[in-house]
Amino acid sequence: MSTSQKIVPHLWFDKEAFEAAKFYTSIFPESRILNRTTIPDTPSGDAEEVSFELWGQKFMAISAGPHFQFNPSISFMVNFDPSRLPDAAEKLERVWSKLSEGGTVLMPLNSYPFSEKYGWIQDKYGLSWQLILTNPEGEERPVIIPSIMFVGENCGNAEEAANFYLSIFKNAKSGNIVRYPQGMDPEKEGTIMFSDFSLENQWFVAMDSAQDHSFQLNEAISFMVYCETQEEIDFYWSELSAVPESEQCGWLKDKFGISWQIVPLVMEEMMNSGTPDQIARVTQATLQMKKLDMEKLQKAFNGG
Repeated sequence: MSTSQKIVPHLWFDKEAFEAAKFYTSIFPESRILNRTTIPDTPSGDAEEVSFELWGQKFMAISAGPHFQFNPSISFMVNFDPSRLPDAAEKLERVWSKLSEGGTVLMPLNSYPFSEKYGWIQDKYGLSWQLILTNPEGEERPVIIPSIMFVGENCGNAEEAANFYLSIFKNAKSGNIVRYPQGMDPEKEGTIMFSDFSLENQWFVAMDSAQDHSFQLNEAISFMVYCETQEEIDFYWSELSAVPESEQCGWLKDKFGISWQIVPLVMEEMMNSGTPDQIARVTQATLQMKKLDMEKLQKAFNGG
């Protein structure tokens, strides 16, 4: 894992994690599958974990049963920047066409006031993507950015949530903020039409939407925070966790409904390089924990 990516999006599939990873890595440039591991005897049976890179951005995915379904409350914004990418518009259309196979259009690929080419698509696995031809002026952004939409009772929380995360993560900065103007009912004037911010070199987009959406944030997409020490794990856990009944196996849910996994960096090395017995022992130790304990995990790995 590149040390620069401390926060990694994590996708929960029923059975299709590897198939989906192959599909996505075939669509985007500079993409590859990094690792594939079977995690034995989880509550969902044998689960499969896959790590992969899309356009240089790391993702994790797991096949662990039909417990959570993707929805557009978290999507991935893909910036096609003509100043950095030759034939940006054509590349956008090619990616759109591949993601459209078996997918559902949420906003047609078209010209909008904020971009001459933009579309929002839910792919055949249910994952949502916003493809946008960006205006190359201003500070550079990564190609792929997780985008969080605050809907229903959560609508109006985008700004508060961004400020909350900016206060917790050490290496953090805010970016652009565009507010809804008057007269865009049902959107409330002053709420966030678009904002972005960076936590530990990982950019996020946050927006409010008062439209009538039938979905809410859930665990299908979570964010893994890789920690080097137990102190770091303890810190993020105490700052972020707000729903005690959601705490398990390093997972927590914050006060806005976003799921995070607070994990030791060394655990990825264990799962990638361990023998099946070592992986099984680490898995069983993890299943007994809420907040992860690095010392106990290391002991389980070593056979203690």
